[in-house]
Amino acid sequence: MDMDGDFLKVRAMNFPRSIMLGHGVIQQTADICRSLLFGHEGLIVTGSQTYEAAGKLVDDQMTDAGYAMSKVFVGSTDQDNIDKAVEAARKADAKFVLAIGGGSKIDISKMVSKETGLPFVSIPTSVAHDGICSDRASIKTKEGAPLTVSATPPTAIIGDTEIIVKAPYRYLASGCADVISNLTALNDWDFARKIRDEEFSSSAYALSKYSAESIMKAAPVIRPGMEESVWYVLKPVVASGTSMCIAGTSRPTSGSEHMFSHALDLLHPGKAMHGEQCGVGCIMMMHLQGGNWKQIRDALKQIGAPTTAAELGLSDEDVVDALVAANKVRKERFTILGDTGLSRNAAINLARTTGVI
Repeated sequence: MDMDGDFLKVRAMNFPRSIMLGHGVIQQTADICRSLLFGHEGLIVTGSQTYEAAGKLVDDQMTDAGYAMSKVFVGSTDQDNIDKAVEAARKADAKFVLAIGGGSKIDISKMVSKETGLPFVSIPTSVAHDGICSDRASIKTKEGAPLTVSATPPTAIIGDTEIIVKAPYRYLASGCADVISNLTALNDWDFARKIRDEEFSSSAYALSKYSAESIMKAAPVIRPGMEESVWYVLKPVVASGTSMCIAGTSRPTSGSEHMFSHALDLLHPGKAMHGEQCGVGCIMMMHLQGGNWKQIRDALKQIGAPTTAAELGLSDEDVVDALVAANKVRKERFTILGDTGLSRNAAINLARTTGVI
């Protein structure tokens, strides 16, 4: 309220308009594009492997349905690949974008959509994290460090379980770990609300918590090679990403556990996947927060996600280094790590107590 007592609060929320999840739904891509009233010139953003896995199928389907499709093959989510995709969209006079692939292809498409104003459809071939439907993109700086930026959420999501189950199971397990790690992110957000009077969304909080708890509950039946396992994971992953759209920030899904993961990316890049690192970080941060860290560790073990430094491909020292550096990654974000972070001895004790080292 202003000084006169008038209510002046405003919040904009952008959500996907159409979500199709399940067996064989990729066959409905052209119908979904038609229902969304896209133009007839489109761009497929994909990679060489993901084009073979699903891109060609969609390309042929769209062409048969009368669409004029161009395609661009991109790699990691850096500015060069973003610029390449933006240029391809403009050259093709595209009216929409189909993002076919993993997180990098979807994040690049988010940035293309933000840059050009074109709607895009998220068609994941794997689910390694909850970014398939969020309004945040993780891009690499020139130094190779990940940077989370505001982007455009997809207009539609087509999550085909028949396609996704063919990806290495490690990706799915990583996606589960990423969503489970919402639990410590939410605790951090609640701390910030109570201590710093940070803006808070109870609806985003509830949706993010539902997502994490759903994965925890389904942990015993999430197994390699089972399409039904992908089905159990997809809805919570979509809900997790949507919680960010509601909040207008990554707060519902990113806290001290993500700061630990980002510290690892800076200090020891390329050793493990983002979701895997967040899962291990969640175990340790939940211990700091006074919660049931053993329950999180056990769920990750059931799913087959890493719970130790060795399983991440890291040394004990690597984990300790990241714990000590974690609070410096996003200084503006208040978490259980506080302003001073962990001393080296405290980091060693934390990692040992939780069995991470």
